[in-house]
Amino acid sequence: MTKAIDEAKLNRFVGQMLGDLGGALSVPLVRIGDRLGLYKALNAHGPMTPAELATRTNVAERYAREWLSHQAASGYLTYDARTGKFTLPPEQATVFAEPDSPVYLQGAFDLAATMMENEALVAPAFRSGRGVGWGEQSGCLFCAAGRFFRPGYHNSLVDSWLPALDGVAARLKAGAKVADVGCGHGFSTVIMAKAFPNSTFVGYDFHPGSIEQARLHAEQHGVTANTRFEVALASEFPGEDLDLVTFFDCLHDMGDPVGAARHVRQALKPDGRWMIVEPAAGDRLEDNLNPVGRLYYAVSTMICVPTSLDQPMGVALGAQAGLKKLSSAIAEGGFRSVRKAVETPFNMILEAQP
Repeated sequence: MTKAIDEAKLNRFVGQMLGDLGGALSVPLVRIGDRLGLYKALNAHGPMTPAELATRTNVAERYAREWLSHQAASGYLTYDARTGKFTLPPEQATVFAEPDSPVYLQGAFDLAATMMENEALVAPAFRSGRGVGWGEQSGCLFCAAGRFFRPGYHNSLVDSWLPALDGVAARLKAGAKVADVGCGHGFSTVIMAKAFPNSTFVGYDFHPGSIEQARLHAEQHGVTANTRFEVALASEFPGEDLDLVTFFDCLHDMGDPVGAARHVRQALKPDGRWMIVEPAAGDRLEDNLNPVGRLYYAVSTMICVPTSLDQPMGVALGAQAGLKKLSSAIAEGGFRSVRKAVETPFNMILEAQP
């Protein structure tokens, strides 16, 4: 039986698809603009013609003209037909050209490219149910993840997230022992170490290549005196009598989050604190059917769930686990209380007490 088609609904959906495809096909062009310094040149020097941008950035004018035209058609740049010049507005500059901006999203475009490459690895896992290891995934996933998360940490960690925890900021100022577990390239660890020089920080990650980059990052920012990085699993990292343990956007990726929670509980002082930063999410699917949830479910399908399924237990909480599931795992690990200390459009920051 032929189903009746509502032409108005169909046209709206095709329009949505054109927008989605336009965004998807923009990924390599945005990354080229970042890699070749095109956004930075427009941000620093103002409106330019294709010839001016080509000269400024040492690229071929024909490519510059086509790239600029696409960016204007996308609404990423504005175009003045009278002068033939293209402008990067200040609002768009915060997204494309200013790494310290809280809405700098070049790392998200890098993640999108990695996810496209990951298709060949994840598609077979749909059939087998097996995972794809964090160290086996395509591209420089670790670089993209670090770059994506860094702006949030840079803008919120010291000024908002840590002060929202009960007495933690005061301890850090006085001198505390901290483990940053799942530290990746060490952006979160270094930010805390610079802000609280009286405290000592050890970053742990199970990916050796990320630990190498974290050590370089610590040297570049002059925090080697109170910071070090080691390869270790979340369920096995060394340390005892810790004042604070931090997990940044990684608990949901772990195969055994309860085991990780149990180990954190053993490593903390009786009055210590565990800060868990996780993607913003409601407890029900219907709470997450929004633009942020759409992004996180995509990343979860292509990166987070495969990563967890590759590990022992393979619980695979996913990037949209929600407070209820996360709190249950944390409580099962031996913590008596869990609360949402603060939240942003992209993250929720949890505080767990032994």
